[in-house]
Amino acid sequence: MNNPDIDTVRQGFWTGDLKDLHTGDDALKEALSHVAQPLFVVSYNGEAAVSHTGTMAWGVPQSVLRSGMPLIGFAPPLLPSDLGDTTFKRDLGLKYAYIVGAMANGITSVEMVAAAGQSGMVGFFGAGGLSLDQISVAIDRLQSMQSNFPFGFNLIHSPSDMRLEMETVALYLQKSIRLVSASAYLGLTLPLVYYRVKGIHQTSDGKIVCPNHVVAKISRMEVAAKFFAPPPQNLLSQLIQQGKISDQEAHLSQYIPVAQDISAEADSGGHTDNRPALTLLPTFLSIRNEAVKRYGFSMPLRVGLGGGIATPEAVCAAFSMGAAYVLTGSINQAAVEADTSQTVREMLIEAQQADVTMAPSADMFELGAKVQVLKRGTMFAMRAAKLYELYRTYKSYEQIPENARTAIERDMLRSTFEIAWGLTRQYFETRDPGQIERAERDPKHKMALVFRSYLGQASLWAKTGLPDRKIDYQIWCGPAMGAFNAWVRDSFLETADQRRTQVMAMNLLYGAARLMRIQWLCNQGFPLPPAVLMSYPLPAENIYKFCGLRTSA
Repeated sequence: MNNPDIDTVRQGFWTGDLKDLHTGDDALKEALSHVAQPLFVVSYNGEAAVSHTGTMAWGVPQSVLRSGMPLIGFAPPLLPSDLGDTTFKRDLGLKYAYIVGAMANGITSVEMVAAAGQSGMVGFFGAGGLSLDQISVAIDRLQSMQSNFPFGFNLIHSPSDMRLEMETVALYLQKSIRLVSASAYLGLTLPLVYYRVKGIHQTSDGKIVCPNHVVAKISRMEVAAKFFAPPPQNLLSQLIQQGKISDQEAHLSQYIPVAQDISAEADSGGHTDNRPALTLLPTFLSIRNEAVKRYGFSMPLRVGLGGGIATPEAVCAAFSMGAAYVLTGSINQAAVEADTSQTVREMLIEAQQADVTMAPSADMFELGAKVQVLKRGTMFAMRAAKLYELYRTYKSYEQIPENARTAIERDMLRSTFEIAWGLTRQYFETRDPGQIERAERDPKHKMALVFRSYLGQASLWAKTGLPDRKIDYQIWCGPAMGAFNAWVRDSFLETADQRRTQVMAMNLLYGAARLMRIQWLCNQGFPLPPAVLMSYPLPAENIYKFCGLRTSA
């Protein structure tokens, strides 16, 4: 280890047992690994030496500390559990400020949610795209597990099926689901406000208790401002008129935000506006500060970061910028616990950062909303874009040129349009009959429903691994997947069978804690050799050892 000019030392002096001092890059690398112990770097015989023990002194002349040695740098203990906002961890019952984000169609499965919760984190079941019966079964499974751990469920905005959104909220309230991840919202909706406000009450000492907690995943400033504000009066009035909430609940709701926590969604997989994290998080923190000033909420408002969270460096950067927590998505889709096909896992572990693109969204097709998907090994994005282009250009399927219709029926629908419509009609007969009535009146809407059917099934073909539909797989994925793959190359996490939710999460958190201590030393003017800067994936048992823990508990 190089020894910086002693004249630049500002930290003070160290005293301790000289036998505890160790020199060399290997000693420094080992010392940095033990994040649960303090790290002293001192000048010893012209070299930089490290120790986990000793005493520091500031403002004392060296002549007074005759045995003291110049202190080059100091890093206090920093555990993965220390990262993030303390109130966030306390309110949700977490050890780690880490969210396993909801991936639709149950890809964030019961098993993944349980793995996260049992490890001191929180996972949100991917309820988007599932029927109420499927969601109900998942709730029952999680609530029946013997171990008590935090978990939540996704509540996705459904502009084309508001009835489903309201029925999902009713199910959550009936089943006492107290934590939801609100995603893909372009504004506030009646079902969302109903969930947040229902059950709010005031204790005898005047404290307002809101039993239903919303963590909103947002990428737009104007939407974030609405979530960090009380519910709007027009929606509250409708809920009162419908008999869903009381006047007292509406009154008390004016003292709480719609969401206490917002996940700033940067360049992520699925619904995304491809926002850069470096600008999005600080902007949302400013919106949070304005909301606190304007409304004076008694509860803390917090902003986390999702999108691009795939390496220790990214996690370290997020917490350094002030994120209350981090949220992972794309990387979990390749995890053992993800409810997806082995084919998808193998495609994902080969992905690089540039292997993603934007494609029309199935649930908001008519609005032109897009999702980020994997483009390597699939033609889904290109085919979906073609369907949207035709939808915008023509008023009915029959107006589309014959050669284009032939390609659609041959390559995408693999049937005639009328057969595809018949199957689509069957789907909506039980899901939302109103869509059928509208389609019979409006041929353009009929065309949209059939095209949406292809987009929706494409994600299910991927999940089930349907072999003859691989070219049509819709795999939600952001550039984080490529970053993770690059980081774990040549390590045990390179293969899909080793990618367990807990192991990946702990590596990211531990690596971030280690890197943050490295940055502290660098900022004190201690130049670290490149050999110790690198962060490599470790088995979970090694991480717990370096953190001074016997197990994950």
